[in-house]
Amino acid sequence: MNTEKVTARRLTAEEVSELGLQDGIFVSAEMDGLSLECYAPASLTEPGKNFEGGSFTARTIFGQEIRVLPDNAEERGIWVADKAGEEIEVLQNAGVLLNLALFVPNGNRESLESLYSAARDAFGAGIVQRWSEEVVAVPDVKVDLFEEPARGRKNASSQNRDRRALDIYPTRVRFMEPSDGWRFIVEPHKEVVDETPTI
Repeated sequence: MNTEKVTARRLTAEEVSELGLQDGIFVSAEMDGLSLECYAPASLTEPGKNFEGGSFTARTIFGQEIRVLPDNAEERGIWVADKAGEEIEVLQNAGVLLNLALFVPNGNRESLESLYSAARDAFGAGIVQRWSEEVVAVPDVKVDLFEEPARGRKNASSQNRDRRALDIYPTRVRFMEPSDGWRFIVEPHKEVVDETPTI
């Protein structure tokens, strides 16, 4: 396990309530319910002043969400880098996991194997792995993707819509998520014609 010694001090709940999203903190390193004897770099999921009851939620750089009661002596608390503090062990980044959706124009099995081989050549045969693979033919059609309130008024003007993306292939919609309280509307693509007079 790759760790680094960092000088830090433990914060009180009052101090945590003054932190923002951009402030770097350290919380207990947990991986899928497995508690590790060290800390992980993290940030609050929302500004500290928005939490109530002394309970805070932080998200580590490894994607784990941790709920912490800083003033609870039995918990490991929330720490911040401070030269006047004490040494703690901080779990380091081992690499980046990429989840890729690749679109290969007129793709076939040979072209996919070429992509895979090139990635293995670049990063090493033991590094690049295919976890799952789905080969889907992509129709030659484009759509307009709108986002509108989930409980929108009937007969509402289309001008009220929040246009999230333009001129996309339908298969990409599967990899997008609407905003909270909004839903996607997919329509056949309409070319935008600029009729502005020119001189």
